[in-house]
Amino acid sequence: MNENLRKMILGEKMPSKDDPKYRKTYERDVEAGRNFARRTGLDRLVGHVQIFAERHRGLFLGIVLAVVFGCLAVNASHFVRAYRLRREHTVTAPAPSGRTILDQEHAQTTTPLKEKEDGTDTED
Repeated sequence: MNENLRKMILGEKMPSKDDPKYRKTYERDVEAGRNFARRTGLDRLVGHVQIFAERHRGLFLGIVLAVVFGCLAVNASHFVRAYRLRREHTVTAPAPSGRTILDQEHAQTTTPLKEKEDGTDTED
């Protein structure tokens, strides 16, 4: 089996940050992340959030749980609305079956057969 295909299916062993083979790559990635955080101001924002969380543990936990339960409530309301819309659509506008459409077209294009004088139908 091809080595690349085997790696793709089975995956590779996760490299350790202390492995000398991957050390330079790890340090370069960490430094790039730090530079990005510093330039965008994320490091200061996270620092302020961490200080707030340490000083007001109960309030911070309440805020986090309120966000989580709020997202859950919005998601549940969207599910209910979607279910109701689907139900209304199927109840108010049922799709006609193909057989009734064919019967209507057939009834419009055919002419009734004339009967013979003895009362039997004629055949086409």
